[in-house]
Amino acid sequence: MLTFISNSSHFTEVLSRVQSVKHTLWIGTADIKDLYVEVGKEKKPFLALLAQLIRRGVDIRLIHAKEPGPNFREDFDRYPVLYDRLERMLCPRVHFKMLVFDGKEVYVGSANLTGAGIGMKTDHKRNFEAGILTDEPEIVVQAMTQFDEVWIGKHCKTCKRRDFCPDPIV
Repeated sequence: MLTFISNSSHFTEVLSRVQSVKHTLWIGTADIKDLYVEVGKEKKPFLALLAQLIRRGVDIRLIHAKEPGPNFREDFDRYPVLYDRLERMLCPRVHFKMLVFDGKEVYVGSANLTGAGIGMKTDHKRNFEAGILTDEPEIVVQAMTQFDEVWIGKHCKTCKRRDFCPDPIV
């Protein structure tokens, strides 16, 4: 399966999959802001959904390029489980946007983890985004490899942005 995702489809096709993750969720984004999702008939902060997944035993990795804004941090503070069990790192060079669902399916596209990117903004306030959602094994493996190389610090020793990195791995 290979699906082209555009505009409001990001919310319905991509974020809806987050709710059904069983084991692992990897999220890579350049920008992250407070973002809301629909869970059943309720609108919740995305961080509430992540906290719920963690409590169910899902391992979550989040790579983002810069510190999120105050609204995100305020939401983050409401879910103490995120302090201890959300694996998170900053890498100022990350510009990819991807979500890997249980190592079986991947979204790769242009949408940041923001309301205007992938979230619940109305069509008149959202960005024009594009991406693919696929379970093609070769694409999933390539996306996971790229994510994992950043996660383990493969590029840290030779990175020319080290002065901007708050926590170099190597």
